[in-house]
Amino acid sequence: MGCGPSKNSTATGGGKSGKGGSGGGEGGNGGNDGPMTLTEIESRIDAIERTRTATFGGVKVRYAYLSQRGYYPDDAHKPNQDSYSITHDFAGSETDAFFAVYDGHGRDGDKCAQYARDHLPETVAKYVSKAKAREEKMRRASGDDGAGVLELTKDQTQACALRSHIEANRGMHRCPHLDDSLSGTTSISAYVHGRRNRITVCNVGDSRAILGQRIPTRLSSKMGSEHSDASTVGTSATASSGGTPLRALPLSRDQTPYRKDERIRIRATGARILSLDQIEGLEPILDEDEDETNGGGPWGNGEGGDLELGEEIDEGGDPPRVWSPHGEYPGTAFTRSLGDSIAEELGVFAEPEMVTRELGPNDKIIVLASDGVFEFLTNQSVIDICAKFADPLEACRAVVAESYELWLQYELRTDDITMICIFVDEVETAVADEYRGVSTRTLENRNLARAPSNKVVVSTEGDDTVDVPLAKEGNRPVRNHISKEKTKAIEQMKQRMIQERDMSDVADEDFDISKLYTEKNDEEKASIAEAIRAAVMFQNITDAQREMIYKVMEPIETKEGDWVIKQGSVGDRFYIVDEGRFEVRIVPEGEEDVDGSGGNVVHIYDGSRVRHAHPSFGELALMYSAPRAASIIAQTDGRLWALHRYAFRKVLAEQSARKDLIKVLRKVEFFRNLDKEEMENVAGCMEEANYERGHTIVQAGDVGETFYIIGHVGQCERIEQLEGGQTKNTTLKTHQFFGDEVLAPGERLYSSTVVASSGNTPCWKLDKNDAKKSLSKLRLKRRANNNVA
Repeated sequence: MGCGPSKNSTATGGGKSGKGGSGGGEGGNGGNDGPMTLTEIESRIDAIERTRTATFGGVKVRYAYLSQRGYYPDDAHKPNQDSYSITHDFAGSETDAFFAVYDGHGRDGDKCAQYARDHLPETVAKYVSKAKAREEKMRRASGDDGAGVLELTKDQTQACALRSHIEANRGMHRCPHLDDSLSGTTSISAYVHGRRNRITVCNVGDSRAILGQRIPTRLSSKMGSEHSDASTVGTSATASSGGTPLRALPLSRDQTPYRKDERIRIRATGARILSLDQIEGLEPILDEDEDETNGGGPWGNGEGGDLELGEEIDEGGDPPRVWSPHGEYPGTAFTRSLGDSIAEELGVFAEPEMVTRELGPNDKIIVLASDGVFEFLTNQSVIDICAKFADPLEACRAVVAESYELWLQYELRTDDITMICIFVDEVETAVADEYRGVSTRTLENRNLARAPSNKVVVSTEGDDTVDVPLAKEGNRPVRNHISKEKTKAIEQMKQRMIQERDMSDVADEDFDISKLYTEKNDEEKASIAEAIRAAVMFQNITDAQREMIYKVMEPIETKEGDWVIKQGSVGDRFYIVDEGRFEVRIVPEGEEDVDGSGGNVVHIYDGSRVRHAHPSFGELALMYSAPRAASIIAQTDGRLWALHRYAFRKVLAEQSARKDLIKVLRKVEFFRNLDKEEMENVAGCMEEANYERGHTIVQAGDVGETFYIIGHVGQCERIEQLEGGQTKNTTLKTHQFFGDEVLAPGERLYSSTVVASSGNTPCWKLDKNDAKKSLSKLRLKRRANNNVA
């Protein structure tokens, strides 16, 4: 999901708002099929020029924002459907501010997000001002002299916000410049009440607000393990948190069908809740009662409730959606929204869920972000990244870059990604204590007269107690597996590479892969295994292919300042960062690298064995020769694993060939009782051999130890001795086998002679003793694992 051209303005006097989106349809990749270059990525980013410092009453903050337009290969000029607004001097009060992020969806999603950006803050300010004016009038009517600064209660503030969202929603329905029948926007906002050190968060949809709170010293040691798997982006600085770890606390809950209460509410309107696979008949559809009683169905926690925050399940990019009982529409993956007039009839309305809480000295970071950030990152991961930076703008860049990279890793596209990051530098509790001097009890006694002008006078209408902390359950889970679409695309790419190798790549055929072989110790193998697990190109490899990758991976030691890749050079290697930090630098198109620095730093790859972080780069080099789009320079001493393009192609060819071998082995009587893992084990033991025309591969009557399968385009002649001295000749071709009669235990003789009859006959051969040893090891390993379990 994802607003029109940026309308940023300095958020100073007169209540002006900083408003914007990430631009319209410019800056695409011209319709090209491949992933964008980093230059193109950079052109899609709309960010504040520098971090802004502000004081709202007793709350001193620094904030920044960044919005990055998504990458859609089928729609290169799709506008950014995300937007944001930042308003100082909110509702006429210099101590108040309003921050918000909007995430549009549907054909007119960008227009819907822009409409919310331009109208929602103004509407909230209007109702807040009206409520204060009404209270002021009542005070004066009661004989109060009007001393002190009037503030609304929590209930009054939230009532203003509720009315504002409903009015903005109705206005969007009536707007002649957009069609919100199947389009709309989410909204996540934070209304800062500076005089009272409070914030009110309003949430409609599945964008999110989170708080990074400093962990008390007595708890930090117990929670240290929770931060051991922090994201790899950023520096080691923790200026934002004073050097102590932060825990992530939710300030909103995603409104999606993952939540039981939202499912029940939506179904009460007659709507259906199904995934796309269920709609298409690929997955079973549970009865609604069975769904809710049987652990919440596929989207519950097994106890008829919500999913827990951060629980990592693979839903393959296919979440539960809201559908009409009469057709396959609207298909929203959220249960509340501004706009979406058709979905509104099914319970997808614009009423926000609201939380009011006080800010304290331990509250250090506030993040508002669209769901593009949280598709693959947990709340804790986002706070961990932010806490590494002294500048909220750098924190925004790091989180958005990490999110973008994860999208490209797991999907064929990326979402629009927008984030506002607020560092809370100081909360003056002394000021807040003065404000607390006017308590609800005092208000009830109407003892407000003669209140000092620096005091805050709180209205008597409604409850004013802060809300209890939100539960961590109910947010949709982060994803940690690639989508079905990307899985399919990768397999197609691999097959294309194999075909290209077979058809035309002479250099590939002449490439001696054995020259890359290096022995690796167990520690190095473990490190490579950990690294390739993070790269989608190596999904679903067998043990045999993994061993081959171990052999051909080249270790490259780097020193600080070393150039790994130079922009414009033709690449032939893919790299995985084992350890160290590496800068991505770009010289903008049409410019020259005058100072030899490599251009501007646009990203940093940070690898660490301790944090199990192994980013990769140069993936396109595995597919074809193309000029590098950026320079990669070592920022620290480090280590890389490199894989040559031709080596990778041979691994793919090997993978394809061994799959074919398994199909042949299933036809051999001796192997029919083996399970899948054992069959793969036997295929992994087979070795390639080539025989010249006329070479006798096996001789009838000889003692045999080896079984053979004829390889690609190979051909042999089998000569059998019949009774009466006659012979029978049979032509054997690709994927036919011979020598299976010697596989049985004991000393066995070949029953026929087989001679290579093609110019260069490739065969796969299997030594029966090697196969026996390998299967024995596998079965012993299985028994040992079962005993441990």
